Order: sequence, then structure tokens, then C-alpha cells
Amino acid sequence: MTEVAEEVPAALDGQRIDRVVAMLTGLSRTEAAELVKAGGVEVDGKVATRGADRLHEGQRLRLDAPEPAAAARPDPDPSVDVPVVHVDEHVIVVDKPADLVVHPGAGHVDGTLVGGLLARFPELGEVGDPTRPGIVHRLDRGTSGLLVVARTPLAYESLVGQLAARTVARQYRTLVWGHPDSARGVVDAPIGRSPKHPTKMAVVADGKEARTRYEVVSRHDEPSPTAVLTCRLETGRTHQIRVHLSAIGHPVVGDDRYDGVRQTLPMARPFLHAEHLGFTHPATGEDLAFDAALPADLTQVLAALGPALA
Repeated sequence: MTEVAEEVPAALDGQRIDRVVAMLTGLSRTEAAELVKAGGVEVDGKVATRGADRLHEGQRLRLDAPEPAAAARPDPDPSVDVPVVHVDEHVIVVDKPADLVVHPGAGHVDGTLVGGLLARFPELGEVGDPTRPGIVHRLDRGTSGLLVVARTPLAYESLVGQLAARTVARQYRTLVWGHPDSARGVVDAPIGRSPKHPTKMAVVADGKEARTRYEVVSRHDEPSPTAVLTCRLETGRTHQIRVHLSAIGHPVVGDDRYDGVRQTLPMARPFLHAEHLGFTHPATGEDLAFDAALPADLTQVLAALGPALA
């Protein structure tokens, strides 16, 4: 068991006890409610009895959270076809299709990119975190494009270091609603868990540093005002591009989590593609760069746009 003691911040004022417990511990809402029901949660020194009761700013919450169950090692899955664009002794670069989850997690145990890679490169099982072997960065399930995977411990340490030093070049192409005022800009705003919606990320004052550079490629007025952008990550926070662009009033077209769904351009996933990836080879020191063309579903959306504005 792990003791958790927190003072309720203003952002969580009025939230249900079980919801806050779930946010603090990573438990599901059902598990959090069971913990409250079992008398495992105290508010201001008194045992809470109902998960539906509301918390208020300044109250003191204390609980003993159960240790999370150890995550299982993923199994090789030869049924998953992973498009590999480069492979050598140390690194693998893949062009991830949309709707493919990178590694196992809640609700996605099988059919992952990691499972597909393990079937082809079993040595990955000994590299990095055993629950997501070889993975040094991720793409959201609905995002397509380039991802580098470490094949050796040397490569893993090097790539993690390059990402931390912000020397890995990662460029994305996206389509957003509306026309940004500036042809290029930087969104510099911290990102953390949304206090209102725990399954979403948001720009929050106490979040982690996050910077996204963008440049407008083209603007369109038909069938609705939209703009094609390229975005470069200077940090790698969860949902970073999607959160930042939504925060400045230009959500990604097709993004059902961050206000990007509209009927004038129906899409099955967010218009977001990792089109360029550059890094230093962990063993040779050579600068490597890769580009991935837009997949067919995104090119079809661009074809439906009116002519670019002058």
C-alpha cells in the first residue's frame, strides 16, 4: 500500500471523492468507489462513506492506495503488420498506421505495434521497459507516421537522451479549423491532466513544460475555413499538438477529444501525421532523416478542400 495525502486544490473544488481518488491513484472509478466504500479514504481526518460526496478546496484527503498490479510483458503477435521503413542492428523506424496502438495499456492488450515488432524482432523484449520494449516515444492511436524504436540497450539509452536533450527532429502535418492569425508561431504552455476531465489533457498552470512550433502551409475557405500546418515538437507531452492547437482556438480536424469534430469535414480520426523524423544514429553518430507521405485517408480530405487562398 502507498499512502497518499493531498490538500484539495481550487481546480478540484466540487469534484466527487471517488473521481479525485481515481485521479490521484490511477485506479478506475469503480475501484476508487470500492476503496471509499471499504473505509479506505479520509477527508479532514474523518472516514469518507460515500464516493459521490463532493470535496472542497483546502480539505485534506488521505488514503492508502493499493499498489498497481505489475504490467504483463507483451506477447509477440505475428498478426500485426508493422510497416518498417528502416532497420539496422540498433534501430527500427516504422511508419505507423492510424488506429494501431503502440504498446499494451488499459483496454488494449493485444494487437499492438509492440506485439507485431516482437514477432519479427524478438530481441526487443530485453530492451528498455519490459512492458513496452524498445519504445522511446509514442504516437497516439489515431496518429499515423514515423516512430523510432530502439533495438539494443545502447540505442535505447542514446535515443532517450536525445529526446531529453530535444535534438530529435519531429515534424507533423495537420489540418486545423480556422485560420491562425500568424503565418508561424510558438505555443508555449504547460500541459497536464485536465481537472475537469481526467481522461483528457489540458493547458494547466502546474503542468509540464510544453512547446510546439507551427507554420501555416495553406489556408482554405471551402467547405469551411481551415488551414494546413506543419508542427515541430520541442517537448513530447501526451496529446501535445492536439491540446496546444485547441487551446489557441484551432483544433485539429477530426479530433473528437479536443473539439475538432464538425460535419463539414467528417473524419474517422484526427488529421495528424508524423511526416518527418531525424536523429543521430546511436552507434555510428550519423545523422539520419526519414519522411513519410500522407496516407490515403488524409490526402482524400485535402482533395475535398477548396483552392488555397492567396
